[in-house]
Amino acid sequence: MKEPQESSPVAKVILAATTLLGVTLGFLLGCELAIPLAEFQLRNYLDRVVAQDNASLNEARTILDSSRHSSSPPCSNAELSFFRSLVFNADYLRDAGRIHLGRVECSASASRPSQPTGQYKAGTAFQSGIANKNTLIPIRDASLKTAGMQQEGFFVIFSSRLPDVQGSLRFHPTLNLAGGTVLQSPAQGATATPPGYVTDNVTQQGETILAAHCSPVLSGCVTASVGINDARHGEMVAIGGTSLAGGFGGVYLGIVLCASCRRRRSLDQQLKRAIAAEKLHVFYQPIVEIDSGRISGCEALARWTKRDGTSVSPEHFVQLAEESGFVGSLTCFVLKRTLKELGEAIKKIPEFRVNINVSPADLVDPEFLPMLERSMKEAKLRPSSIVLEITERTTVSHNEAMATIRDLRREGYRIYVDDFGTGYSNLSYLLYPFIDSIKIDKAFIRAIGTDAVTVAIVPEILRMARKLNIGVVVEGIEVQEQADYFSSESVRMYGQGWLFGRPMPASEFLQLLGFPVQPEKITANRFAKASTSGRRRPTEKAESAIAYSLDSLRN
Repeated sequence: MKEPQESSPVAKVILAATTLLGVTLGFLLGCELAIPLAEFQLRNYLDRVVAQDNASLNEARTILDSSRHSSSPPCSNAELSFFRSLVFNADYLRDAGRIHLGRVECSASASRPSQPTGQYKAGTAFQSGIANKNTLIPIRDASLKTAGMQQEGFFVIFSSRLPDVQGSLRFHPTLNLAGGTVLQSPAQGATATPPGYVTDNVTQQGETILAAHCSPVLSGCVTASVGINDARHGEMVAIGGTSLAGGFGGVYLGIVLCASCRRRRSLDQQLKRAIAAEKLHVFYQPIVEIDSGRISGCEALARWTKRDGTSVSPEHFVQLAEESGFVGSLTCFVLKRTLKELGEAIKKIPEFRVNINVSPADLVDPEFLPMLERSMKEAKLRPSSIVLEITERTTVSHNEAMATIRDLRREGYRIYVDDFGTGYSNLSYLLYPFIDSIKIDKAFIRAIGTDAVTVAIVPEILRMARKLNIGVVVEGIEVQEQADYFSSESVRMYGQGWLFGRPMPASEFLQLLGFPVQPEKITANRFAKASTSGRRRPTEKAESAIAYSLDSLRN
């Protein structure tokens, strides 16, 4: 009942941290999404400008064509009424009238001026005799300059009104005519078209997002712009949504992490209790001399099956013990259980050695050496009967670890470097004269007989071991081809793997050593078990070699 209370503050911190992280990431994501959303709205606005541009052109052509068929006298009241009717019913035009030699004679808005207005030159010529004109001022008001079109003696003037801005952004659309005067939508700022700006496109320049459409009909460009900060402010609803979604995601992640921590903590506590109650098991796997097949020792391997019958991988629970800081208890348990189960056999076979895995964390633990000394004295065994395999899964103080290894070596213990080639710094152990052997990791052995690059590493490891006068144990030998690869070596090679024997309980291993059954019965029993496991059955050479090893060990 106390455990949930102790983990509750931690769970709250985790939940708060992941929620804050989710909200922050959601907010940042929303701020980033605000830019493409603003670009989308600007591009959508350009599409509406283009649509209005095309509609204005079609409407202008229709009105000019209607004006050409007017039957009223030029600039008469009837014709002016006709022009006003056309303009009134138009959507995109604000004036229409007559023009002669570039001078406005009359129009729907200016009627008949006392003097013809302006001296306008035609611009780009279109089909059907239509030409565009810039900065028309039919009633002598410079603020009303705008673009228009002329066909024969008639003209129309386009409205400077731009499409209304829609959406969450309030950007600034403007119309810049070629004459230099900017006509803008009401109550909005004006910006000139950027020099060299690509039309019908949206780009980002500095802290501003710009869009432009240049019309050959109007001889001018429509631009729209919005600041990045304004874009983000305008998309606060979207940003709030991503922040909220990020918050929910953070809560979910926090719940998952808390559940994972609880499961891990639960597994941590279960492992501690299992070690304290000695509910773990120790299995033993033979180590043989490859050339002769003689059994020279074994490796003690911890195995854990939980109360519900679920087996936990050794790699998993050993790493858990290391990370949780009680790997020393696991090492002590394996050592004492091994000495208890195999102690008598070790005494009767002086050359037989048992390998015990030791973590670097054990080497820097001040209680490790006293515990090892007490255990060996209680079992009445010599240090030379024990091999300590240094397995590097974590980084510790290398100097402290080497100092302990030096002391162990002086006491008579043999030191092996396990999983050679895969640890953090096990190459550095070879710089000291305290290492007896290295164990080549099975990852390299699997490549034998294949085209894998790692095959080329094995000869280099063997060559290095010969130069340093260091023994070699090969892990993971499963087929005869792998064993044959090492049998031709000039140095004495030792092997470990399913080809020579699977990890087994102490009772089976003692039977394998001849305690108390006959060697021939041991051999048959041993290979019957191996064959049922689905592994390849050893060759007759291996069988006879193992039988020979049993006789030599007992003698």
